[in-house]
Amino acid sequence: MKKTYKIEVDCANCANKMEQAAAGTPGVKSATVNFMMLKMVVEFEEGCDPRGVMEEVLRRCKRVEDECEIYL
Repeated sequence: MKKTYKIEVDCANCANKMEQAAAGTPGVKSATVNFMMLKMVVEFEEGCDPRGVMEEVLRRCKRVEDECEIYL
């Protein structure tokens, strides 16, 4: 399943860090951040809880870019 989330991030480099953090999260099959559109598209692994996975994605993204936001 794929879902799109609105994000808030200051620069393209920070968006890249968010993408890498999201992609490395258990339960995430793939993640793509579009800095210009301020959107993150996440494809989840089969059988996982998207809400729980996205909470972990947000925690990981905050570690690499503390001023970012993902609107769940």
